Amino acid sequence: MATEVNAPMAGKIVNLMVEPGSKVEEDEPIVTLEAMKMEIPIVSPVNGVLKEFRVKVGDQVESDALLAIIEE
Repeated sequence: MATEVNAPMAGKIVNLMVEPGSKVEEDEPIVTLEAMKMEIPIVSPVNGVLKEFRVKVGDQVESDALLAIIEE
C-alpha cells in the first residue's frame, strides 16, 4: 500500500532528508519546507520505505502538493 505525503502549506523545498529506497519511521522528518520565513519539517505519516520524491530542492510548491510516496 502506498501513502502520499502532501505539503501542509505553500512554500519552498529546502532539504530532502532521506534517500529514496530508505526505510522511514512514522514521525521521522523527510522533507524541510520553508514557508513564511520558517523551516517546517514534514514527517512521514507511516512506517515504510520512501519510494520516491515528487519534488527537488528549490521547488516552489502549493498547499497540498504531492511531495513523496511511501510504501508500507
